[in-house]
Amino acid sequence: MKRVLILEDEVNIRSFVVINLKRAGYDVIEAGTGQEALDKLQQYPDVGVAILDIMLPDIDGFEVCRRIRASNMKIGVIMLTARTQEMDKVTGLMTGADDYVTKPFSPAELTARIDALFRRIDGDKRSPGELLTQGPFVMNVRNHTLEKNGQRIRLTQVEYSIVKLFMQNPGRALSREDIMAAVWGREYEGDLKIVDVNIRRLRVKLEDDATAPAYINTVWGFGYKWGH
Repeated sequence: MKRVLILEDEVNIRSFVVINLKRAGYDVIEAGTGQEALDKLQQYPDVGVAILDIMLPDIDGFEVCRRIRASNMKIGVIMLTARTQEMDKVTGLMTGADDYVTKPFSPAELTARIDALFRRIDGDKRSPGELLTQGPFVMNVRNHTLEKNGQRIRLTQVEYSIVKLFMQNPGRALSREDIMAAVWGREYEGDLKIVDVNIRRLRVKLEDDATAPAYINTVWGFGYKWGH
């Protein structure tokens, strides 16, 4: 059974999420504080997706996300926020989250986001053992790894999926909508800014100079392409 962690200090909201996730067939682990969530993730290393509230009594959800990403790049991370400010969403994504859901949300919306992350994880497990090579980059699709000049680059699930899409389509201009549909799924109804924030994260990790990208290039008014 697929295992999900929910970190939410408000018991009513957490209980509501737990009931609906169990109804959707997930095994749910609960946490009410950031530290409890980190402890539970060590206790249950097979958690596939973590749902993190931002406003917590001890350490905030951003810091929990940073600490998770320091040791685990493969787990899917969804941020819950009651606030609608754009900066919350961007901060969450820049700290390593894959997605965000703004309260109030419907159980169907949250379940759809979780399902999309699990589909990405499972889809790569079924990929043939192939290597994608572009310039100094080598991606092993079976092992889910990316190297640049022989050095391993740590990527989240979403970042990996975006780079894989680029390396499979070198020189082709991909719109934000193309990238979102390929990586998040056609039924995803999130903001296109999620694509831009992930591109910013990737440039920091992949480029020699993130301010003068040589690999992930902007196609103004359209989207991005890999290479010139």
